[in-house]
Amino acid sequence: MGFKWLKRQPSVAVLMVCAGNLCRSPMAEAVLRAKLVGAGLANRVAVDSAGTHSFCRTAPVDPRAVARAGLRGYRLAGQRSRLLALADFSRFDLLLAMDRHNLASLVSRCPSGEQHRLGMLLPTTTRASGLVADGAVARLGEVPDPYHGSAADFDFALDLIEPACDSLLWMLRRRLAEGR
Repeated sequence: MGFKWLKRQPSVAVLMVCAGNLCRSPMAEAVLRAKLVGAGLANRVAVDSAGTHSFCRTAPVDPRAVARAGLRGYRLAGQRSRLLALADFSRFDLLLAMDRHNLASLVSRCPSGEQHRLGMLLPTTTRASGLVADGAVARLGEVPDPYHGSAADFDFALDLIEPACDSLLWMLRRRLAEGR
């Protein structure tokens, strides 16, 4: 996979990861992509998303995710789920999980010496712990899966993803400025 949508090879590549690649990781991909465009970094940072489980391979993104993200100006229409590939561990500089379960899946599949690429989208210092949206409790550092929830659960996931992507954008700017 080359990053053909970019005019030149990116300096940094980020992969957002959740279980099915139907809700959280596509929303995070769309949010970060929009923020990169706004910051003038879209040609320097590639972003994609994948799922750790194959139960929804090549399915369209959940229509509720498309709708709720669309209300905030993020475009997900046309995105399809894909399964995490072994090559992703070398293709992407950062592989960011939405929750601990998916991080554990990344760790278990990650080739030796590449664990430095893995992390969580939400920093563990987030104040999300104990927040509730229609029964979905955000554990510290995790974006709860809205798949079995309501529109409010999708909004809640976006409420966590947006500031996390702001922080990630700041880190990416710094990394690019330092030439890493």
